Amino acid sequence: MSEIHEGGCLCGAVRFRARGKLRELIFCHCSQCRKQTGLYYAATNVLNSEMDVEGGDNITWYRSSSEAQRGFCRHCGSALFWKADGLDYTSILAGTFDASTKLEPGYHIFCADKGDYYEIGDDLPRFAKVRS
Repeated sequence: MSEIHEGGCLCGAVRFRARGKLRELIFCHCSQCRKQTGLYYAATNVLNSEMDVEGGDNITWYRSSSEAQRGFCRHCGSALFWKADGLDYTSILAGTFDASTKLEPGYHIFCADKGDYYEIGDDLPRFAKVRS
């Protein structure tokens, strides 16, 4: 039986269901992720074909770069998704899941862009930009 992980935004206008095993968590410290969330992204991935979204008309997609866009609830502002152009998966912010996902921490990216107001306090692999 396939794993089911449900979640959504703060106000409930957007709900999603992800099926299957979720990827390890990636912690992104780039300036865009920090500006959107106030700290850094902790996100997993799910194949687009394995995710259903209710209330999709309540998602605003912001083109944050020439390669990707970020999805957030247009009502409450909850940051939900990150999606690179041309890929068959969507990144989901870990904090948007309703219940325990048993997600495992993986690694940190864009550490060279990390804010100066916090330290990375674990022994996970760190990459200056993207994982090579």
